[in-house]
Amino acid sequence: MAVVTSIAPRTGRNVEAVLLAVAIGLSVGAYALVGLAINGTLPPGMLGYGLGLGLLVGAVHLVLRWRAKYADPTLLPMATAINGLGLVVIHRLDVAEGRSFGSSLAFRQLIWTAVGISAALVVVAVLRDHRVLSRYTYIAMVVGLALLLLPLLPLLGRNIHGARIWIGIGPLSFQPGELAKVVLTVFFAGYLVTARDSLSLVGRRILGLQFPRARDLGPILVAWLASLGVLVFERDLGTSLLFFGLFVALLYVATERTSWVVLGLGLFVGGAFLAWTIFSHVQARVDIWLHPFDNGVYFRALGSSLQLVQGLFGMASGGLLGTGLGKGRPDIVPFAESDFIFTSVGEELGLTGIFALLLLYALIVERGLRTAIGVRDGFGKLLAGGLAFSMALQCFVVAGGVTRVIPLTGLTMPLLAYGGSSLVSNWMIIGLLLRISDSARRPAAEPGPPPEGPGVPATAGAASPEDETVVVG
Repeated sequence: MAVVTSIAPRTGRNVEAVLLAVAIGLSVGAYALVGLAINGTLPPGMLGYGLGLGLLVGAVHLVLRWRAKYADPTLLPMATAINGLGLVVIHRLDVAEGRSFGSSLAFRQLIWTAVGISAALVVVAVLRDHRVLSRYTYIAMVVGLALLLLPLLPLLGRNIHGARIWIGIGPLSFQPGELAKVVLTVFFAGYLVTARDSLSLVGRRILGLQFPRARDLGPILVAWLASLGVLVFERDLGTSLLFFGLFVALLYVATERTSWVVLGLGLFVGGAFLAWTIFSHVQARVDIWLHPFDNGVYFRALGSSLQLVQGLFGMASGGLLGTGLGKGRPDIVPFAESDFIFTSVGEELGLTGIFALLLLYALIVERGLRTAIGVRDGFGKLLAGGLAFSMALQCFVVAGGVTRVIPLTGLTMPLLAYGGSSLVSNWMIIGLLLRISDSARRPAAEPGPPPEGPGVPATAGAASPEDETVVVG
């Protein structure tokens, strides 16, 4: 017998507060262990670090109680734990490199953490209804492509370590491609929610797979050519892979047609082979992947495998339980605080620490996908699914690169690695998932706040009859 229950689900805000206290406590404890291992005393800035991080995430917690009380209670604590661990590892590398407070990367990362958490707070507080974003589908496309092209401007773009993916204004530099992935996910979700019928219902059946019409291939070909353009002109293999993979994944989610995955994989293999035959920097990445211990690859001036090999040796020395925070030598790996922070964690926390870190990422992705399943509108499903998949793909590409499963791409671990642009964009992803999860978990009998702004129907915030939730007994 089907009955409708009037019992409102728990908001989970008290659970979130407890989990936040645990996440901050773990971060402060790890910070203390670094000081005890290196100097034998507690670091002087330990309490200030814990207080600062606690105030930042505490502000988001209070805004969630005010604006999104049904938001997922585990997303914010898990993101805080990963961000806190990253700050500790970067501080540990600062100490090893002898950096002063003024040149400390950990201090800069803490400032970017404040900016990123503030961005998540603004998303939750200002964006009353995620469906408003669907009105800006093509604006998001223009903004996303503009962000990808910014590094190519002659006075603004900067070439750093062979990749032209940065823009600089004075001493400040930023990677606009990180923000582009968020904006383009909004465009992909908005476009596919309106075009999925033509992309999924029409076409020819070949070898058991229903392929789309020739004129419906336009979107995937445009995405493929754009990703190749990023690879060619900006020499950015990571963003190119993330951009194309995200679009193919959302195509599959929107249409449920395996043929799109087959087409996407075919275009990816063809594009990868073409890039390998034409571009020297792609050939160098493949050589590093296949022959890292070859003397000719290890000792060459450009495109050396030294970084990868040192990272592998560092993780091997960590073993199962690690050397302990502050007791390893992750500083001998180039860019250990950014590209190879994963190996720094593996060396000092061991395989156990790596598994715990990957479990946190897996849980964030799982909660994002659960949000996509639970939300009632098609745009929200695609947006939440795309944001969750972008984080999953980025984690796989980074972890797979430093462990030689796939070639290195230059991406960084979300929320963990040093870098302001990556940190801000991933905190924005957390903010959007929190906003969408509030809509997904909110009871149908309790309508959310009406979205603001012109062009939105007055009933957009209310639940429609087909959205009603019943409990079957």
